[in-house]
Amino acid sequence: MININDIKNGMTVIIDGNIYLIQEFLHVKPGKGPAFVRIKLKNLRTGSTIEKTFNTNIKFEKAIIDKVPMQFLYSTGDAYNFMNMETFEQIDLDKSSLGDDAKYLKEGLEVEVTFYQGEVLGINLPEKIEYAIAHTEPGVKGNTATNATKEATLENGLTIKVPLFINEADRVIVSTKEGKYDSRA
Repeated sequence: MININDIKNGMTVIIDGNIYLIQEFLHVKPGKGPAFVRIKLKNLRTGSTIEKTFNTNIKFEKAIIDKVPMQFLYSTGDAYNFMNMETFEQIDLDKSSLGDDAKYLKEGLEVEVTFYQGEVLGINLPEKIEYAIAHTEPGVKGNTATNATKEATLENGLTIKVPLFINEADRVIVSTKEGKYDSRA
């Protein structure tokens, strides 16, 4: 059990049977009344974020989360296959457990899969991933006075906006946090 005064950002706790990641917290000691702690929590099962207030005498149960490096192999329908890089054991995850992260996956990509007592909570993508441009229209010469962009389809089917100088077969780096073009590879 963890005393509420010992919590830190990034810690995982169990509250009311749900697993939460502590994103932010604030100890408040008002002039009148008892002190309290306001915590911003992310539910690791659903992905929703809530804010809760607790008294300072509360204790939480710590959730031990395992992060296993795995490689994405392939997808069939709504099933995504990952392989443990050390034991070569393979697991299938469904699209609903991956959420929006599924659109960034490409064969051979290494990710962290998070587990809690054998239950898969989700995946952690790298901040930036390199892709090849599968299709894009050629840029029009002389149309570069502003930050003009065009649509490009990546090797995994994701469509993003890229600068006009990017051509087919070029390699680009995409930010997974923003879902946007970051730079040329």
